[in-house]
Amino acid sequence: MLKPVATLLALIAPLPVLAHPHIFVDSGLKLEVDAEGIVQAAEVTWVYDDFYTLLVFEDMMLDSDLDGELTPAELERLKGFDLNWVEGFEGDLYLSQQDLNLHLGAPEHLSTEVRDGVIITRHRRLVIEETPVKAEGVTARMYDPTYYTAYDLSQGVEVTGPCSASITPPNLDQAYTLVEELLYAMPTQQAEDAFPEVGSAFAAVVSLDCES
Repeated sequence: MLKPVATLLALIAPLPVLAHPHIFVDSGLKLEVDAEGIVQAAEVTWVYDDFYTLLVFEDMMLDSDLDGELTPAELERLKGFDLNWVEGFEGDLYLSQQDLNLHLGAPEHLSTEVRDGVIITRHRRLVIEETPVKAEGVTARMYDPTYYTAYDLSQGVEVTGPCSASITPPNLDQAYTLVEELLYAMPTQQAEDAFPEVGSAFAAVVSLDCES
């Protein structure tokens, strides 16, 4: 995810610390499937952790009275702060079907709020394949390739249409073993400049199963 404050922290953090996520996001996912079983869009909810919320407030000079709440004007300034994506950024959401990686459109802002002192945002992205994609067998993963940000699905998974979702949690033992193997195999400078992309190993897999 594009995070100016987090990017700065990543540049100054020592290598051993970089092996673990710095930002924790409680996430929700809604996959929109139409009556014909065609996957249409994905709706994403991100609930940021307390510390990152504080960093965003400080960086954007919000919540000057430190009460954990924003004025309407401040909320308007915050709206879309996490949707200013650089070219090539995938939004930390990956949909696929067998060997086909599905293309998603630009994010559409749905809501931004501050609740219980943390930032909560929602956005929606259309599936933009030229040929309609049947939802059967589609999988979704939410992860930061560099594992700087850790996502979970504690906000739940919802599917519209004639489909249901099953969730396969990550094998954390295998994931951490992979991190250790890749880091030990890389020169220190190389690891600092290009941290291995291990985020997918820490991602839960959402699989769609649809009625015939």
